[in-house]
Amino acid sequence: MVTMLKTKTVNIIFKLLMIVVLLAGCDSQNASRTFHEATKGVFTYHGRILKNDLQTSLIGSASGVEFAASGDSLELRVKSNNNGHNYLSISIDGIYYDRLQINSDSINTIKIALPKNKNTFNEIGVYKATEAANGAISFYGAKAKEISSTQIKKEVTIEFIGNSITCGMGADFSSIPCGAGEWYDQHNAYLAYGPRLARALNANYILSSVSGIGMYRNWNDENILEPVMPDVYNKLFLNMENDSTFAYSYTQIPNIIGICLGTNDLSDGDGIKPRMPFNREKFIKNYKDFVTDLFQVNPNAKIVLLTSPMLSGTKGSILLECLLEIKEHFATNQEISIFEFQELNASGCSSHPNVEEHKIMAEQLKPFMKKLID
Repeated sequence: MVTMLKTKTVNIIFKLLMIVVLLAGCDSQNASRTFHEATKGVFTYHGRILKNDLQTSLIGSASGVEFAASGDSLELRVKSNNNGHNYLSISIDGIYYDRLQINSDSINTIKIALPKNKNTFNEIGVYKATEAANGAISFYGAKAKEISSTQIKKEVTIEFIGNSITCGMGADFSSIPCGAGEWYDQHNAYLAYGPRLARALNANYILSSVSGIGMYRNWNDENILEPVMPDVYNKLFLNMENDSTFAYSYTQIPNIIGICLGTNDLSDGDGIKPRMPFNREKFIKNYKDFVTDLFQVNPNAKIVLLTSPMLSGTKGSILLECLLEIKEHFATNQEISIFEFQELNASGCSSHPNVEEHKIMAEQLKPFMKKLID
């Protein structure tokens, strides 16, 4: 009997010691993980962003932060700056991880299990899935065993200027179906044609895009109540309410600028609000002036005028004719070209391309853009 009691006592003591050891191991593991504030130099930002003392605001579509992290887990600290929710897209080692909802009531701590990597570090990408109109997302920093600068070097930057197509609006209804939730609940700029193409070409990218916007009028406005792209392009938040100006950082001056506008100029609006006939002269004049301004800021850029995969028939032909006239205007002294998307029977929300159709668009555009880079 005494022997049995001694044995049980030894077993209990052993189990208690094991718990202590495990707890100590957990504490040691947590202690070994370091939080790096957003202002640290290990983070590489791109797109329309605003750096502050404690955090960096991701403003434009697909604006993001990239870095490398080691260990078995990663924590991100982020917050939506609108009155509701927002979305981030995450990639790990160049592979799409997920689109995550971010709330505005407090700082969100996102915990992500990292895959085992024989190279020690995993490449991490954190990107805004929505657009500037949906409010900024504050990135406060990240916590991992080790965090260092990304090891992926990109020599080329491509800017994509456009509307809801470029924003990736209506593309991702994997979690919330079309017609449900907020109008931006199906946005996923990371999976839109521009970022897809840039990643395929190992290029940095900037998205300057606004849903519903046009070159001289918008989807349902004759440039009476709403500004058009030439009005807001040089505004960081792509609206007239915020005075912050947008300027390329020295690390992301675009080598190539793709412009995909005209869909909304040629649209019929909602069919209820009065709509004037398409004004070809005004569209071409605004487009020429806009391109002139782009060349003044960045004279060495190669500019590509993109047709719309959402326009076909007469409207598609009118847009192409306008682009040819614009190209001819600059042909003698600037590098400017036209790319024609194939007509697309879009099956995303509100007749926009879905994520697979954005992939098709990127694949169509890739050989053309690759020649410009080479």
